[in-house]
Amino acid sequence: MSAPRRRLRLPVHERTRFVLVGAHYPENVGAAARALKTMGFAELWLVRPGRLADPSHEMARKMAVQSLDVLESARVTATLDEALVGAELVLAATARRGMSLVLDARDAARVAVREANDGRSVAVVLGNEKTGLGRAELALAHERVRVPMAGDQPSLNLAQAVQILAYELTVSAIEARADRS
Repeated sequence: MSAPRRRLRLPVHERTRFVLVGAHYPENVGAAARALKTMGFAELWLVRPGRLADPSHEMARKMAVQSLDVLESARVTATLDEALVGAELVLAATARRGMSLVLDARDAARVAVREANDGRSVAVVLGNEKTGLGRAELALAHERVRVPMAGDQPSLNLAQAVQILAYELTVSAIEARADRS
């Protein structure tokens, strides 16, 4: 009989929500729920999801391996403003080139962990699979974030981007905890 798994819970896990704006594919919604749970996060918000990107869709449930709790508790809102209520730091992911003042994922994670450790709430916002976030949505962010890519691809898969950002947040939180010890 295997020992029960321990869950790592740090302030960033308690104070961070991930917000997917206009997601199209149920597979990405389910895979995002799984990505969040593997990194210790539980709060998923969906803003204007496409008709198939419903958390109850069979493919979303299939991709949310051992993460149905995150998927089923996802909050659905009509506007990004609703999903950001109470967020004191908003990070918006973008793959757009030529934008100034964009943090890489690691630096953005350090900023978010500092804010969470100081008791502030964080929202990480990602756009849909086809067009990403629009200018108005990016304007709501305090910081813009880009995941560096070595390949000549226009963007990352939505669920993969969630995984990378959640990973960077968790690693930064662990490092910050070690630095305080």
